[in-house]
Amino acid sequence: MKVILLERLEGWGGLGDVVTVKDGFARNFLLPRQKALRANAGNLKVFEAQRAEIEVRNAKAKDAAAKAGEKLDGASYIMIRQAGESGQLYGSVNGRDVADAVNAEGGKIERAMVVLDKPIKTLGLHEVKVRLHAEVTVTVTLNIARSQDEAERQARGENVINAQFEEERIAADQAAADLLEGGAGQIAQEFGAEA
Repeated sequence: MKVILLERLEGWGGLGDVVTVKDGFARNFLLPRQKALRANAGNLKVFEAQRAEIEVRNAKAKDAAAKAGEKLDGASYIMIRQAGESGQLYGSVNGRDVADAVNAEGGKIERAMVVLDKPIKTLGLHEVKVRLHAEVTVTVTLNIARSQDEAERQARGENVINAQFEEERIAADQAAADLLEGGAGQIAQEFGAEA
């Protein structure tokens, strides 16, 4: 189906472009959300008559998104999740979770604005893009941790998973040294002396 775009759509074109899209995409997404008009002679005339008005409306929407983006750009949000010893989450963090975290802190975004190639499945700091407008994209940082203390350590730049394994290795080395000094080492010497 041929449509006239009423706003810039990434991968498709800009305002006023006539593009061919799949029928379902046009019927289910573009037309109901007033992002496009069917490309026919009548709609082309209507579009050209209202082009200046549509451009002004898009410019206002872009400016509003840019103002909202100034508050969000570079913001950091803490998400407490359960995870295994290796830092793998029990579940994942998706666009809805990100939108809920931002909205809980006073932001106003929708789930569809969050750009995630794939769900987040590990602890740590993750940068996520939020598309507020077709031409305005900001980046927020998610600090995904198992506890508030762990989140603060991650925010300081510490890798909590590696630190945890290092602590466990030091404790195991200490336990082995204690065994050699106290218990197991003496028994081995006693058996060696009798033989």
